[in-house]
This record gives sequence, structure tokens and C-alpha cells, in this order.
Amino acid sequence: MNKRMDRNRLNIGAYILNSNARTPEHIKDVADGGIDFIVCMENDRAALDLFEKYGIGAVLTGIVPGWWGGNGENAGRLEETNSMESYVQAAQSFSDHPAVWGIDIGDEPSSPDMPYYGKVLAAVDKLFPNQFAYLNIYPNYASLAVNSDAQSINQLGTATYGEYIEKYCENVPSDYICYDFYLYSCNVAGHYENLCTVADACRKTGRSMWIVLQVNSHIPEKWITENQLRFQAYTAMAFGAENIIWACYTAGWWHNQVLDENGDKTEQYDKMKNVNGELHTLGEQYMRYRSVATHFVGDFKDDTKTTCEAVDAGAFQKVKANAPIVVGQMVERSGDGEALMICAADDPYDVENKSSTVTFNVDGARKITAFSGKGERKVQHLRDGTYAVAIASNEGVLIQAQ
Repeated sequence: MNKRMDRNRLNIGAYILNSNARTPEHIKDVADGGIDFIVCMENDRAALDLFEKYGIGAVLTGIVPGWWGGNGENAGRLEETNSMESYVQAAQSFSDHPAVWGIDIGDEPSSPDMPYYGKVLAAVDKLFPNQFAYLNIYPNYASLAVNSDAQSINQLGTATYGEYIEKYCENVPSDYICYDFYLYSCNVAGHYENLCTVADACRKTGRSMWIVLQVNSHIPEKWITENQLRFQAYTAMAFGAENIIWACYTAGWWHNQVLDENGDKTEQYDKMKNVNGELHTLGEQYMRYRSVATHFVGDFKDDTKTTCEAVDAGAFQKVKANAPIVVGQMVERSGDGEALMICAADDPYDVENKSSTVTFNVDGARKITAFSGKGERKVQHLRDGTYAVAIASNEGVLIQAQ
């Protein structure tokens, strides 16, 4: 795919950069904060010039006809609302810019609109040869279709979330699946379940997983902590996420954005910057691999039912820890190396940060290295042949076997 986003790297995005936050200083802060691209950006040419200067991409909204699934009452009406000719006309009047990476074609469509969205996405990819078509879909807490006369008023338009994802994969020819999940406005168990469903679909169809996570808050009095940002991102990476997008940078919905209504930084800026720095550091090693499976190891209590005390994962044997861990099993994209992307999942609400130890054995003579967001991590090789790596609550560690 000849597009401007470098898909060989872990990309980090953010939703919304309002007009009062587009000065040179503001846009430099976006780049310094570890943001690679902005979603829902307007076609503001002066701002796009600054994006190009600082190496930031834009996913433009308002270039082609928009669509939002909302509460589902418009399900199945996309084609009659947005004709294919309207997309053609939009492309004919579009003036390209090097900072424009993507064209936003809609948000959270219902399954009845998936067949037409497949045609729209394919058309937009051709009509805008330098951009990808961006489409974000519902999380698993969207409402389901029901067996009643009122079933037209729903969001997913299917009886299960798994069926909704299947409809997307059957009809929409994207090479990614992007969805939003706002964990601290929902729950951890739902987060894991959604990751499982989408990651399985991505592996089955050869797609990349993109995920929208929250840096803002649904409740004004609660601010998302730095460790809560880590937990969201590193658990997503344990399922193979290749694009992490924060909502919201400036006001879009809810409260406690990265910038306030005056365009000034809130406490979320430094939290986000710190975590993004870690993600980019770890991403250099992480993106050498692709996800093949994810395991829950340890006592997750009510968060998930599919746990085990230890797991064998490819070259890694008896992987366990003295705290619950999410273990992403990965293989090298080019080569025969293997890796584990591990998130310490003992404290998702950031109540009491601890340190634990991941232990494992290795099948065969392999070189073992480990990396965190701070760089290379010490690996102990114990007398009995077991390897050990320290990990803190909500931290992500990549362990490689070459």
C-alpha cells in the first residue's frame, strides 16, 4: 500500500486538534509529546504546513461525506444518504498536501451499512492515491440487535459482537481493523473480551489492529493516571496492536483532555508524553514481530475466565509470574526469531504499584534479550536454567528469543 503512514513502525495518534491549538508552538508540542498523527483534523493549510515541518500526519475529516452510527437509528441508510458520486466529486475538488495521511470516511457504522462501506473504502483508497481511508468501528459495549419489532434501533445490527466483526471482515477490504474502547468508562473484562475478538479477526484475515484508547475522563473529578495509560497501551500491544490513538488531545468529548479549553497543557500532557516515549522506544523492537496468540497467565479473578498458571508459547516454556500477566506470543516478520510481549496486569486501576518477576524456560539454544520502554532490561539466567525478568505493575516488556 503506497501511503504516507510508515506502517513498519508503531504509530501513535490522537483525536482532535482544535483551532486554538494550531500555533507553531502548539504543533511542536504535539510532536514533542510523541504524537505521530492527528485524527479528525480539518483541512487547515497553514496548520498542515506546520504538520509537515514537524513530521506529523493528519487524517482529515470533512473531505468526503461524513457518517456516524450514533444510536443506530440510521442503520442501513448510508448508501441513500451518501451517494458514490459524492465521494467522486469530493476527490475531484481535493487539493493534496504532504501532511495528509488519511481521509476519514466515518465512525462506528452499523452492520447493515458494511456492504456499502466496503465499496466506499475501496473507492476512497483509489480516489485518494496518497491517503488511506480511515474507518473506526464500534466497541463491544455498543447495543445489539434484539428479536423484536424495535430491533432496527440498535448500534451493531447483529446479535453478537463477534458477528459484527465478521460482517466487517466480510465486506470492508481494509488491511486494518480500528475500534475504540474506553476502559475507564467501562470495565477491564470488557476490554480483554474486545481485544480477544478483534485480535483473533486480525490474525485470521491478516489485518493490522488499531485501537483508540482514552487519555481523557468521562467523570470530571477523575483524571486518568500515567499507569492507567500504560495499562491500556501495553495490554493492546500484548494482542498485537500496531496503531495506538489517544482520545482526546483537545476538547472533543468528555473531560480532562491533554489541552484545556484555552489550549494550555493539563497534567495529561506529561503523562501522555512519558508513555508515548516508552511506546516509541519499545516499538523499535516490537514491530519486528507479529502477533500469533495471547494468553492470560495467573489469577485474573473476574476479569477473564480463560487463565492458566503457566503457558508454553512457542520457544518459551513454563511462562509465569508472581502476578497476573497478559502474554502476547509473537514471531519475527522476517526471520525465525520469537518474542513475548508481556503486560503486568495486576493493577489496572493504579491502586498499588508493585514489582513482580516473569520466569520462563527456553526450548533450544537461543539468545535471550528483553526490552522495556526505558530500553534494554536485565535478564537473569538462573542455575536451574530458568530465565527471570523483572516487571512493574502496568509495565510492558518485550522478551526476545533469537
